Amino acid sequence: MAEIDYLASLFSLVGKTALCTGATRGIGQNMSLALAKAGADIILVQRNENPATKEKVEAVGRKCYIITADLSSKEEVRSIVPKAIELGLKIDILLNCAGIQRRSPSTNFPEDAWEEVLQVNLTTCFVLCRDVGKHIIEDGRQGKIINIASLLTFQGGITVPAYAASKGGIGQLTKALSNEWISKGVNVNAIAPGYIATDMNEALIADPVRSRQILERIPAQRWGNPSDFEGAAVFLASNASKYVSGDILLIDGGWMGR
Repeated sequence: MAEIDYLASLFSLVGKTALCTGATRGIGQNMSLALAKAGADIILVQRNENPATKEKVEAVGRKCYIITADLSSKEEVRSIVPKAIELGLKIDILLNCAGIQRRSPSTNFPEDAWEEVLQVNLTTCFVLCRDVGKHIIEDGRQGKIINIASLLTFQGGITVPAYAASKGGIGQLTKALSNEWISKGVNVNAIAPGYIATDMNEALIADPVRSRQILERIPAQRWGNPSDFEGAAVFLASNASKYVSGDILLIDGGWMGR
């Protein structure tokens, strides 16, 4: 049918390959699987060979590869894209979803925790953007980069100075790279999750006062779920967003509009 062909021309990722970090669970796993269901083959960057996500990708009929790397190691992060190229793979989509959180009052926030969060959340994201961007541009192809920002790209948060700084940096990095690369065929955007029911927010969910305060402010009247990100991931990875770049797409149940 014509309408099906039209939707496929907008959203199909058949023939594309996506490099994904942070895809072993939660939001990252759901978005990676959404890309696979839309037709993309997947390269998973993981700390180990855990096959859980790989098996889910292969179950929908797509190829899946695992590259092991510790994202807190500068040397290992620099090796990721060269390893993919050595496998004969051409990366069309980068999904930077890996992130960590450390909480402490700012008067006592440890420097090693600060450095760890900035390395994983911001520096690793930059290096992968740089290396994938160069790989795509030098090949003369079209590409899509999707970074994961946060509500704390816009707000300061409480007792999470390193996380807030890292996610503020993601917002500006996304805009800076878009300014350079959109004319070369690489769209760079970010997704900013609101309060989502994942492992990272276990402490907030377990705090009855803070959890209630958060829920009362969310216009959708519920915490988000990882499945809420699937459509946005496919949109930003596909031809449907070919004139969208430098944007930070909020998926927050209306939180920032309150």
